Amino acid sequence: MTHIGYFLCCEQFDPHDLIAQARRAEEAGFHALWVSDHFHPWTDEQGQSPFVWGILGALSEVTALPVTTAVTCPTFRMHPAIIAQAAATAAVQLRGGFRLGVGSGEALNEHILGAPWPSAAERLDRLAEAVSLIRALHRGEELNHDGRYFRVQDARIYTLPDHRIPIYVSGFGPQATRLAGRIGDGYCITTPDADRVALFREAGGGRKPVQAGMKVCWDVDPEFAADTAHRLWATEQLPGQLNQILPRPTDFASAASLVAREAVTDAIVCGPDIDAHVEQVRKYVDAGVDEIYVQQIGPDMDGFFDAWERDVLPEFQTSAYA
Repeated sequence: MTHIGYFLCCEQFDPHDLIAQARRAEEAGFHALWVSDHFHPWTDEQGQSPFVWGILGALSEVTALPVTTAVTCPTFRMHPAIIAQAAATAAVQLRGGFRLGVGSGEALNEHILGAPWPSAAERLDRLAEAVSLIRALHRGEELNHDGRYFRVQDARIYTLPDHRIPIYVSGFGPQATRLAGRIGDGYCITTPDADRVALFREAGGGRKPVQAGMKVCWDVDPEFAADTAHRLWATEQLPGQLNQILPRPTDFASAASLVAREAVTDAIVCGPDIDAHVEQVRKYVDAGVDEIYVQQIGPDMDGFFDAWERDVLPEFQTSAYA
């Protein structure tokens, strides 16, 4: 059965809005939640960026849905030992329904403490060591670690869940995808890329879950929806490694100004056409994605949740995709 969750976007909404969206998502029948982990938004226009670990604590009090961070970088801005403790607490708060999604990070969020931004290869090496360290700390034993990138001395996590915390790894290029297959309990992507899913499975991922995020901009006015998507999320169409290496929201805004409106509307469904929303979900299902997380970009949250509860989610609960 295809599982469809809701994507809580910390770059665009404040803590109160995110909690309200989580409640509404559960009421509408979404199966789970993604929540982003940023220090900065991609652009000033998006306007928000609350601390995800505070959001997770609040979520644990208002929803029973499982939650995945999409994704946390455990290598620069925060030491993996601190991420290990934060994840353990979140797993206890969420009664075992927490999955730690991790990735190698973006300069946008991770350069803020002044460390130089290394090559992609080094970022992946750091991620592999961090995941190993986090898993060691989650065993609950006292740990001393003197690795290539990280050191831990006499550390032990006392507040732990009853069950092992799954760690899902994101990957956009072949090296990162192969790493996810080797070390991840699951895989996180943001496009319906069947080749990437296949590479993950061939590289050791097997039948482990594949999660993917997608964006829509539901609104009764398709032109307003398209304008909104282009204004807020043109950054998603930047080529190459720009999303990994640009350091400031103002840099992203400058680069995004070169992205055509049509490039955004080709990738993001804009407007109230239910068939278009359903077809976008099907692209992810057909690519082999197990869990799809949708984010509503536009301001009409009630319209989005009503339409998806009534017309989109039932399509995948009762069709051949179920």
